[in-house]
Amino acid sequence: MIPAITASKVYSTLGNSNSLVPLALKDIINSVGLTTASYITGDEAEGRDRFIDEFGTQAIWLFGIPAYKKVLDLTLFKAMGYDPKVDVRILKDKEIFAKAKQYAANDTIKASLEKIGKTSSNIKTFKGLTMGKFVASTALTILSYYGLTKFRHKHTEEHIKEEYLKSLQQQGLLNNSSAKDKFIQAPQKVSPAFGMVHNFNAQNKKDKDKNPSFTGIQDFMFSPTKNLMIVDASITAERLFESRNLQDTIGYGIKEGSFWAFMYLLGEKIQTHFENKAEKDHNKNIQLDARVIEGEDLKNALKNEKLPSILKAFSNMKKDVDVYDFVCNPNNKDNVIVKMAKISDIIEVVDAKDINSAVDTRKYIDIAQVKGLGEKLNKLFKQFGDYKTDMLAKNDKLTEEQMLETFLKDLKKLKRASILKNIGSCITALGVVAPALMVAVRYFGGQDNKGFKVKEDIERKLAEDIKNGKNITA
Repeated sequence: MIPAITASKVYSTLGNSNSLVPLALKDIINSVGLTTASYITGDEAEGRDRFIDEFGTQAIWLFGIPAYKKVLDLTLFKAMGYDPKVDVRILKDKEIFAKAKQYAANDTIKASLEKIGKTSSNIKTFKGLTMGKFVASTALTILSYYGLTKFRHKHTEEHIKEEYLKSLQQQGLLNNSSAKDKFIQAPQKVSPAFGMVHNFNAQNKKDKDKNPSFTGIQDFMFSPTKNLMIVDASITAERLFESRNLQDTIGYGIKEGSFWAFMYLLGEKIQTHFENKAEKDHNKNIQLDARVIEGEDLKNALKNEKLPSILKAFSNMKKDVDVYDFVCNPNNKDNVIVKMAKISDIIEVVDAKDINSAVDTRKYIDIAQVKGLGEKLNKLFKQFGDYKTDMLAKNDKLTEEQMLETFLKDLKKLKRASILKNIGSCITALGVVAPALMVAVRYFGGQDNKGFKVKEDIERKLAEDIKNGKNITA
């Protein structure tokens, strides 16, 4: 059995909608399933093509934006003398920005904040650099995928051509004109489906060029998962518009539809469903981060009879700047909400290894999330009170410690189960159901749909070229 501290980190990471880890896990399973399905339905050529597409795209998708951002941090930001670790969102509220400078953990952080806020020109420049970094890193990632697509198409075509010509040579048909005429039948017309998709793609490319839209792009700048959504939108469009035939289009339709549904749209909703069910069926709020639920701080908080008054005092802070001042003030580092906010990564500290270290005021603090912690903790405290009443009615000899241990044990089980069910359902859909659906479409779509159409189209074109006397070499 893995230690509790390790388990809490695993479950909190898997349950974090802003973490790339659950997305990567889902994508790996999805890629394995789809690649396996391609080997089953097609042949080695289709399997290789799918492998390059899935795992090459995965590398670009996960690491493209962070890598390009890092390069820009080390070059552009360094050349301009600005600290790339400063989150531009702290500039929105002048009072909060002033507090960020006041509570800066060291002179280096304070100097970096003061440089940005020194003049309105500096603020404007820094905002421009931040936006430019986001746009440039996203665009470069998209271009990297476009390059991968071109490489994959060319690689697949060359491999199929090589294997096809090798087969003709082995049969003595490549340089034997009479045998060649018998073996290579009159080339069939390219299927209407292929032409239809080609025309459809061309028209959509024109429409896309006419109507570019970047509405709401700022909402996607600061969330790693939403960063990936922009990249994925371009990948989905590229895959559909660059489909090589109708079979390609249908396959990508299933793949991309299931990917968007279970990677982005449904994952958080499924988690919310299990959390609501836990509260309805067991009267336990499991919305807190798993690291909080499994840690000693929650246990100590629920023991503290003064917790309601602490939470009430915190909830009475109406202005965002007052909340910000409270959580950044070193005198409040032992406050239960501040500690839980740090554990949950709502508040970042200067030393990631020491949760009690000073707040890193270069980072953005979502005040709404901090307040939400207080509300969740208050609800859980009341639920524990109800739990004690019920348990004592059944056995009045139970101690406070025994009831707390049982309550927290049940809470942990419910939290872990909700995360596992969420990840499990998404993985099953992406790694089993979607690939199985693609196989079913191929097998039940008629005899003509079972083979790898890309390979058939390439071989048909080669046969036509040979028939017309073109010099084809392996």
